[in-house]
Amino acid sequence: MVTSVEVGEGRYDGLALYDAAILYGLKAAVTAQDGLIPESCFIMEASTPTSGDVWGTVPVATLVAGWELPGEWRFDTSLRYSYAEWETGWFSRWAPTAILRMPITERWEIHAEWFETITQGLPIDSTRPFFSPGTHYLVTENLEVGLRVGWGLDDEAAPFFSDVGFGWRW
Repeated sequence: MVTSVEVGEGRYDGLALYDAAILYGLKAAVTAQDGLIPESCFIMEASTPTSGDVWGTVPVATLVAGWELPGEWRFDTSLRYSYAEWETGWFSRWAPTAILRMPITERWEIHAEWFETITQGLPIDSTRPFFSPGTHYLVTENLEVGLRVGWGLDDEAAPFFSDVGFGWRW
Protein backbone atom coordinates (compact mmCIF):
# COMPACT_ATOMS: atom_id res chain seq x y z
CA MET A 1 0.00 0.00 0.00
CA VAL A 2 1.11 3.52 -0.69
CA THR A 3 -0.61 6.64 0.45
CA SER A 4 -3.47 8.21 -1.45
CA VAL A 5 -2.43 11.54 -2.95
CA GLU A 6 -5.60 13.24 -1.76
CA VAL A 7 -5.02 12.68 1.98
CA GLY A 8 -4.77 15.97 3.80
CA GLU A 9 -5.14 18.02 0.65
CA GLY A 10 -7.84 20.60 0.57
CA ARG A 11 -8.61 23.70 -1.37
CA TYR A 12 -6.34 26.65 -0.75
CA ASP A 13 -9.29 28.52 0.79
CA GLY A 14 -9.41 25.92 3.61
CA LEU A 15 -12.55 24.07 2.48
CA ALA A 16 -12.73 20.34 1.73
CA LEU A 17 -11.62 19.19 -1.71
CA TYR A 18 -14.47 16.66 -1.83
CA ASP A 19 -16.81 14.92 0.60
CA ALA A 20 -16.32 11.35 -0.70
CA ALA A 21 -14.60 9.61 -3.61
CA ILE A 22 -14.04 6.21 -5.19
CA LEU A 23 -10.42 5.12 -5.78
CA TYR A 24 -9.73 2.45 -8.45
CA GLY A 25 -6.78 1.25 -10.51
CA LEU A 26 -4.32 -1.49 -11.40
CA LYS A 27 -0.82 -2.55 -10.39
CA ALA A 28 1.88 -4.23 -12.53
CA ALA A 29 5.18 -5.79 -11.40
CA VAL A 30 8.31 -4.23 -12.96
CA THR A 31 11.40 -5.81 -11.28
CA ALA A 32 12.16 -8.52 -8.69
CA GLN A 33 14.55 -7.87 -5.81
CA ASP A 34 18.10 -8.91 -6.72
CA GLY A 35 20.74 -7.73 -4.24
CA LEU A 36 20.49 -3.93 -4.09
CA ILE A 37 18.01 -3.82 -6.99
CA PRO A 38 14.60 -3.45 -5.36
CA GLU A 39 11.38 -5.22 -6.16
CA SER A 40 9.31 -2.61 -8.02
CA CYS A 41 5.92 -2.03 -9.55
CA PHE A 42 3.94 0.60 -11.41
CA ILE A 43 0.46 1.64 -10.24
CA MET A 44 -2.06 3.51 -12.35
CA GLU A 45 -5.18 4.66 -10.53
CA ALA A 46 -7.85 7.31 -10.53
CA SER A 47 -10.06 8.98 -7.93
CA THR A 48 -13.59 10.05 -8.86
CA PRO A 49 -15.53 12.24 -6.39
CA THR A 50 -19.00 10.98 -5.48
CA SER A 51 -20.09 14.16 -3.70
CA GLY A 52 -18.87 17.70 -3.03
CA ASP A 53 -18.32 20.65 -5.34
CA VAL A 54 -15.25 19.38 -7.30
CA TRP A 55 -16.11 16.64 -9.80
CA GLY A 56 -13.08 15.96 -12.04
CA THR A 57 -11.59 12.45 -12.11
CA VAL A 58 -7.90 12.65 -11.17
CA PRO A 59 -5.49 10.12 -12.76
CA VAL A 60 -2.47 9.16 -10.66
CA ALA A 61 0.77 7.34 -11.64
CA THR A 62 3.04 5.77 -9.01
CA LEU A 63 6.39 4.00 -9.10
CA VAL A 64 7.04 1.84 -6.01
CA ALA A 65 10.33 0.20 -4.98
CA GLY A 66 10.95 -1.97 -1.93
CA TRP A 67 13.39 -4.27 -0.22
CA GLU A 68 12.85 -7.31 2.01
CA LEU A 69 14.99 -6.88 5.13
CA PRO A 70 16.17 -9.34 7.82
CA GLY A 71 13.48 -10.55 10.21
CA GLU A 72 10.84 -10.35 7.44
CA TRP A 73 10.73 -6.57 7.80
CA ARG A 74 10.26 -4.56 4.62
CA PHE A 75 11.18 -1.04 3.51
CA ASP A 76 9.17 0.50 0.65
CA THR A 77 9.41 3.87 -1.02
CA SER A 78 7.40 5.46 -3.79
CA LEU A 79 6.97 8.54 -5.90
CA ARG A 80 3.44 9.42 -6.96
CA TYR A 81 2.37 12.01 -9.51
CA SER A 82 -1.09 13.35 -10.27
CA TYR A 83 -2.36 15.97 -12.63
CA ALA A 84 -5.53 17.56 -11.26
CA GLU A 85 -7.91 20.33 -12.17
CA TRP A 86 -8.56 23.31 -9.94
CA GLU A 87 -10.64 26.47 -10.29
CA THR A 88 -7.61 28.23 -11.81
CA GLY A 89 -6.67 25.35 -14.16
CA TRP A 90 -4.60 22.19 -14.06
CA PHE A 91 -1.78 21.63 -11.56
CA SER A 92 0.73 18.94 -10.54
CA ARG A 93 0.86 17.12 -7.22
CA TRP A 94 3.86 15.02 -6.15
CA ALA A 95 3.86 12.64 -3.18
CA PRO A 96 7.05 10.87 -2.05
CA THR A 97 6.66 8.28 0.70
CA ALA A 98 8.73 5.84 2.80
CA ILE A 99 7.23 2.93 4.79
CA LEU A 100 8.80 0.48 7.25
CA ARG A 101 6.66 -2.68 7.67
CA MET A 102 7.03 -5.09 10.58
CA PRO A 103 5.25 -8.49 10.80
CA ILE A 104 3.42 -9.37 14.00
CA THR A 105 2.09 -12.75 12.81
CA GLU A 106 2.01 -14.54 9.46
CA ARG A 107 -1.17 -12.61 8.50
CA TRP A 108 -0.86 -9.37 10.48
CA GLU A 109 1.63 -6.51 10.14
CA ILE A 110 2.10 -2.98 11.43
CA HIS A 111 3.81 -0.11 9.67
CA ALA A 112 5.17 3.39 10.13
CA GLU A 113 5.02 5.79 7.18
CA TRP A 114 6.35 9.25 6.33
CA PHE A 115 4.97 11.01 3.27
CA GLU A 116 4.38 14.48 1.96
CA THR A 117 2.37 16.15 -0.77
CA ILE A 118 3.86 18.91 -2.90
CA THR A 119 1.80 21.02 -5.30
CA GLN A 120 3.00 22.95 -8.35
CA GLY A 121 0.83 25.35 -10.33
CA LEU A 122 -1.76 26.40 -7.73
CA PRO A 123 -2.24 30.06 -6.74
CA ILE A 124 -0.68 29.06 -3.38
CA ASP A 125 1.56 25.99 -3.67
CA SER A 126 2.21 23.87 -0.60
CA THR A 127 4.43 21.18 0.89
CA ARG A 128 2.68 19.11 3.57
CA PRO A 129 4.55 16.36 5.49
CA PHE A 130 2.76 13.60 7.47
CA PHE A 131 3.50 10.69 9.82
CA SER A 132 1.15 7.69 9.78
CA PRO A 133 1.22 4.38 11.71
CA GLY A 134 -1.17 1.61 10.67
CA THR A 135 -1.93 -2.07 10.41
CA HIS A 136 -2.89 -4.63 7.74
CA TYR A 137 -4.48 -8.05 8.11
CA LEU A 138 -4.67 -10.79 5.44
CA VAL A 139 -8.18 -12.22 5.69
CA THR A 140 -7.35 -14.68 2.89
CA GLU A 141 -4.35 -15.08 0.58
CA ASN A 142 -5.96 -12.55 -1.79
CA LEU A 143 -7.93 -10.22 0.52
CA GLU A 144 -6.31 -7.66 2.83
CA VAL A 145 -7.91 -5.11 5.15
CA GLY A 146 -6.06 -2.11 6.54
CA LEU A 147 -6.42 0.74 8.99
CA ARG A 148 -4.23 3.77 9.59
CA VAL A 149 -4.21 7.13 11.31
CA GLY A 150 -1.90 10.05 10.74
CA TRP A 151 -0.82 13.52 11.74
CA GLY A 152 0.45 16.50 9.82
CA LEU A 153 4.00 17.56 10.73
CA ASP A 154 3.67 21.29 10.02
CA ASP A 155 1.05 24.06 10.06
CA GLU A 156 0.08 23.53 6.39
CA ALA A 157 -0.67 19.80 6.79
CA ALA A 158 -4.02 18.45 8.00
CA PRO A 159 -3.69 17.91 11.77
CA PHE A 160 -5.24 14.38 11.69
CA PHE A 161 -6.64 11.79 9.27
CA SER A 162 -7.77 8.16 9.32
CA ASP A 163 -8.33 5.58 6.56
CA VAL A 164 -9.78 2.10 6.40
CA GLY A 165 -9.82 -0.01 3.25
CA PHE A 166 -9.23 -3.33 1.56
CA GLY A 167 -7.13 -4.76 -1.25
CA TRP A 168 -8.12 -7.68 -3.44
CA ARG A 169 -5.71 -9.58 -5.69
CA TRP A 170 -6.75 -11.88 -8.51
